[in-house]
Amino acid sequence: MLDVRRMQLLRAVVTSGSVTAAARNLGYTPSAVSQQMAALEKEAKITLLERSGRGVRPTDAGRLLNEYATLIGDHVAEAETALADLRAGRTGRIAIRYFASAGAALMAPALARFRRGHPGVLTELKLSDPEDPLPEVRDGRADLALVVRPHGLPPVDGIRFVPLLDDRYLAVLPEDHRLAAQEEIEMSGLADEPWIRSDRPGPCLDPVLDACASAGFSPGFVVESEDHATARAFVAAGLGITLVPELGIGGPHPGVAVRRVCGPEPVRSIHAAVRESSPAEQPALRGLLDALRTTAAARLGAGTWILPGRKE
Repeated sequence: MLDVRRMQLLRAVVTSGSVTAAARNLGYTPSAVSQQMAALEKEAKITLLERSGRGVRPTDAGRLLNEYATLIGDHVAEAETALADLRAGRTGRIAIRYFASAGAALMAPALARFRRGHPGVLTELKLSDPEDPLPEVRDGRADLALVVRPHGLPPVDGIRFVPLLDDRYLAVLPEDHRLAAQEEIEMSGLADEPWIRSDRPGPCLDPVLDACASAGFSPGFVVESEDHATARAFVAAGLGITLVPELGIGGPHPGVAVRRVCGPEPVRSIHAAVRESSPAEQPALRGLLDALRTTAAARLGAGTWILPGRKE
């Protein structure tokens, strides 16, 4: 096999017109360059250079090999530039997993912010509901996943959790409900209400069930919905009440009132899950994490609930 480094030496010799000039330009001794040229001719099994006055000139085989050496040199330079762009976070690809209620409210504006600073980075987004995205992150099939995970849980091998947002749950009631006039509703006051389940069993429903248990009751679900917008529509139709995380409230919905709850206030904690070493190795991923943190901070205290006396 031809040695690529020797091919680049051949290119230097052909360009300068002599072994001595090539050696001087490269900081080698003429004998070292001559030895490398002899070794390259042995690999090529053909003469590459012939004497011409005080210098050398390429044979047909030498010209052919020099052309390929030039192409290789150009490709190496392109590779170095591409690597520099990747190291700086200007290019690359990030595979992202997210869940539905965090898509529009958190991921979409964070990506818009991220792309303004990293326009050359490709992003691959995939909805993870209902699958657990952590195996994909651990195995390298995804670079980042948005997950709901309570604070204080034991660590997961190979995964680092970056806290983004504590997303509180809000009560969604028919607008003419007896409790709609209150600015804040005690959880115990919802014990006897017909409930609409707005999330599938799992980490997003658990905070609601835990809050109900702390208030001394188990919610009586009369409708099961795994979509927040659909759950709000059932509330507007008068079928019951529900609790929806603030990120899932979305835009105005006629016929419902949205109120804070307390005693206790259910909260789900949203994290970005990444491999332990990934942010250090991927500047673009660090940029995406920064965009997610900034977007999450902007969401805090935004207040999407409706005060008494107002309708959506």
